[in-house]
Amino acid sequence: MTTILVVNGPNLNLLGVREPELYGTATLADAEALTRSAADRHGFAVDFFQSNWEGAILDRIHAARGAAIGIIVNPGGLTSTSISLLDALLAVDLPTVEVHVTNIHRRESWRHRSYVSTAATAVIAGAGIAGYGFAVDVIAEVAGRPVRVVRGSPG
Repeated sequence: MTTILVVNGPNLNLLGVREPELYGTATLADAEALTRSAADRHGFAVDFFQSNWEGAILDRIHAARGAAIGIIVNPGGLTSTSISLLDALLAVDLPTVEVHVTNIHRRESWRHRSYVSTAATAVIAGAGIAGYGFAVDVIAEVAGRPVRVVRGSPG
């Protein structure tokens, strides 16, 4: 199993367009490219998924059991509302890294509570889309996978 599931929740399809003063101008496609590049360094494949429907997100997480080495999740608006998302992550029992483009702890007080964090191996918040790449590194560390040197790359 060398696939990392990356799940993006509601409204993340509008990344780069929605409130760019808060979320920046990088798009979800930019986050996907960054994630794939980071995963390539570790020899991982990426299953990148976004939905505005909670049920579709839960189904995709359930399907990761036995098929993925870990999960990176940006729950978006489900962060502080979805116990079902928490339960799905606990049920699949995979290393999980929670990612937020903004620092949710510097925002409205109701955003400070993340149900997902209860299931997370690590939480990365406020690093912009770079957080996705950092999350791949965390999954690799937990999985005991050293960085693979790609031909022609330094180091």
